Amino acid sequence: MITENERKVYEVLCNLGISYTKYEHDPVYTIEEANNLDVNIIGKHCKNLFIRNRKGNKHYLVIVIDSKRVNLKLLSSEIESTSLSLASEKRLFKYLGLKPGAVSPFGLINDTTKHVEVLIDEDLIGSDIIGFHPNVNTATITISYDDFRKFIDWCGNKVSHVQID
Repeated sequence: MITENERKVYEVLCNLGISYTKYEHDPVYTIEEANNLDVNIIGKHCKNLFIRNRKGNKHYLVIVIDSKRVNLKLLSSEIESTSLSLASEKRLFKYLGLKPGAVSPFGLINDTTKHVEVLIDEDLIGSDIIGFHPNVNTATITISYDDFRKFIDWCGNKVSHVQID
C-alpha cells in the first residue's frame, strides 16, 4: 500500500517529467540492511543524514555515497558551522515529514519553509543513476543525477556541494 508521503513523491516526479525505476523490498533502516537485500538495484546508492548545528537552529540534509563515512567535525569546519550532530526523530518529522529509516531528499517536498539546507557529496555529481527511498523504507527509486538536480532545484532549498572523504 502506498502512503500519502510516498504518493506525493511520484506525483512531483511525474509533474516534473522525471522518469524513475521503483524497487520494492523489505523495510530497511541502515545501509548495511539495504546492502543485504536480495534486490539488484542499479546505480549509486546514497546515504542521507539529517543533522543539526549545536544551537538547533540550522538543519542540513547530507546526501553522500553509501560507502562513505561522514566525519561531522570535518563537515562542520567545511560548511563553517558550529558542531554538528544527528537531529532527533522529532526534528526529522517536523522539517521533512519523515521517520527514521526513510530519510531522503524527497522529504524536501514537506519542507514548505525551505528551512533545510542540502549538502551534496561532490562525488555524486554527474552520476548516471542514483537511488533514494521515496519517503518510505520499503522501496527505493532510481533516477538520473540530472533529474535529481531538477528535483532539488524545484524544491528551492539552499544547496551546497561538499567533499566527503
